[in-house]
Amino acid sequence: MKHYIILPAIAVGVVLSGGCAKKLKGFQNDFFNTNPTPLETVGQNVPATINGNLPAKFMLKNAKVTTTPVLQWQTEAGNSTEVFASPVIIQGENVRDNGQTVSFANGGHVTIPFNVEYQPGMDHSDLYLDFEVDQNGKKYTLPRVKVGYGVIATSTLASAASVTPATARDNFQKVISEQYSADIHFLINQANVRASETSKADYIDLNKRLVEANAAPNQEIAELTINSYASPEGTMAFNTQLAEKREKNTQSVVETQLKKDKITEFGELTSSFTPEDWEGFQRLVEKSNIQDKELILSVLSMYKDPEQREQEIRNLSSVFNELADQILPQLRYSRVMATINVIGKSDQELIELYNTDPEKLTVDEILYVATLTDDNTRKMAIYDKAAQIYPNDYRTINNLGLTQYVAGDYAAASANFDKAARMNPAAKEVEMNQGLISLVNKNYNKANEQLGAAAGVPENADALGVYYLTQGDITKANGAFGDVKTNNAALARILAKDYSAAKSILSAIPNPDATTYYLTAILGARTNNENMVMSNLRQAIKQDRKLLRKAQNDLEFANYNLSYL
Repeated sequence: MKHYIILPAIAVGVVLSGGCAKKLKGFQNDFFNTNPTPLETVGQNVPATINGNLPAKFMLKNAKVTTTPVLQWQTEAGNSTEVFASPVIIQGENVRDNGQTVSFANGGHVTIPFNVEYQPGMDHSDLYLDFEVDQNGKKYTLPRVKVGYGVIATSTLASAASVTPATARDNFQKVISEQYSADIHFLINQANVRASETSKADYIDLNKRLVEANAAPNQEIAELTINSYASPEGTMAFNTQLAEKREKNTQSVVETQLKKDKITEFGELTSSFTPEDWEGFQRLVEKSNIQDKELILSVLSMYKDPEQREQEIRNLSSVFNELADQILPQLRYSRVMATINVIGKSDQELIELYNTDPEKLTVDEILYVATLTDDNTRKMAIYDKAAQIYPNDYRTINNLGLTQYVAGDYAAASANFDKAARMNPAAKEVEMNQGLISLVNKNYNKANEQLGAAAGVPENADALGVYYLTQGDITKANGAFGDVKTNNAALARILAKDYSAAKSILSAIPNPDATTYYLTAILGARTNNENMVMSNLRQAIKQDRKLLRKAQNDLEFANYNLSYL
């Protein structure tokens, strides 16, 4: 007689649903959605979030699934390549691990972060999930599932290579303005210019300098100025007349001397007078050793009316004699001032001297000569010569490195920037240039430190903006760029979707290049302006043929037919 054991229906359900012998079914792509789609770079990386909604009765209680995002694309050689992101564990209710648990009965939501470094070629790619299942030690693989596609790589157009390194500037001045002066003092209440005053050393030296400048071919007397003063004593009306007479008499003496010396070219001769020089009075009292000077200064601050001031000071009989002896005589004078321009070598003279005998140029002159050309090769030769003649001037070494950087010789540029830094550790322009080298080498922590130390260097705004773009911080990038008009600054505005500002920057770039036109084409695509797209892509490709293939693969232009370009 056979005996049968009849299990309750609920027990059968437990066996079937417990999954001891049952394998997990394959994941479906409609379980997942990826944000963003298509993928888009942020800085130099491709981040995304894959959200999964697993249905009820799908996730077996004893299953642990290691889920790995993988981006796959074809290289230019036609080979398939792929890069894996960090795996995420999805687990059933009975699994004891640190994964995301999904209910068998109700299903559940899972989040799978994705982030890999961008590589050229990823523009046309596919994002998959790979699944490795472990059920109580029994392991197997489920088919991969496509969950996303493509990469818009516009942010990677940020380029440290396009940043202009910082120039250590020359101090060359084509025109050097020199100031000379002499004072003519007067006796109390008098306006006549005494012979003893015009025979003083400072007045004789002033006249001698004017004669020399008049005779020198590279000098010019730009301006002569006479300012005459009366000391603050007596009535305002009297002092006004007195100061005006001193002005006229001094001007007459100066004009007579100019005629005697046959000086006819002296720019402009101007004169003025001050009836009561209270400012000069206060300045002299402050510097004096008069015992009660604080009391005098207090009176000056209390009374604004000049005649009341004078009366109150006269009331201080204990100190007035000291003022009359020490201070007031110094305020009865005319000051004759001359501005003489010393004109340096012309640009042509400097260039000819550099070509024939560069050692006759000062370091500032030869550094200036380098600024007279836009040809980087020519600049490099000039800075190289400057470094040979003036090897101990850090500016020659830094600027030579600058031209090497522009030429793409980063190793040579780095060596010279480091050398310049050793010569002048405090040079901020060198610090900035070392930061650019760090950016090129993707040493972002070091770049941040170096660029931060270079605050105040004009070129640093573009460099710091690029640094923030590489980090994906668009807000800080735009803040760093400020009013800079470069491709990088325009890119930051495009990424911030501030298309009006981006267009303004791109149109203001003084020497637009292939990247300028390419960015303008992207701007056209984002604002649905087909003519802007096509016309600017033509210009970009005309300057750089490699951009044709890039544009055809660029998802920014997915809605445009670029085949005939």
